[in-house]
Amino acid sequence: MSEKIKVAFICVHNSCRSQMAEALSKLLAADSFEAYSAGTETKPQINQDAVNVIKELYAVDMNDTQKSKLLSDIPPVDVVITMGCNVKCPFLPCKYREDWGLEDPTGKDKEEFVKTVKIIEQKVLDLKKRINNLY
Repeated sequence: MSEKIKVAFICVHNSCRSQMAEALSKLLAADSFEAYSAGTETKPQINQDAVNVIKELYAVDMNDTQKSKLLSDIPPVDVVITMGCNVKCPFLPCKYREDWGLEDPTGKDKEEFVKTVKIIEQKVLDLKKRINNLY
């Protein structure tokens, strides 16, 4: 069997959307691809609102399983997914990239986090279906 495709979810701070995408990918698509998340800057800890929503909905504690990482902290990847930075989206060499254009829920209410995580869940499941045909 060939090596699994490596996917990186990236945004500037690697503390919220990209972390949720990494957590959901590991939960829902580990059989299809290896998931990483990273940013051009890190935060001392992952966004705790994101942590709480993932814990409540999926029983995964990102405080235990993940940390904020720089692009240089992850291995070379095949696919890059940018979260929708609207600023200088980080660049990482890859064979294929796409942007998910997600609004950052940071600082908003729990409902916004739940909405964002549900969109991420659908996109991860869609990516899982498409992953072998991307390039």
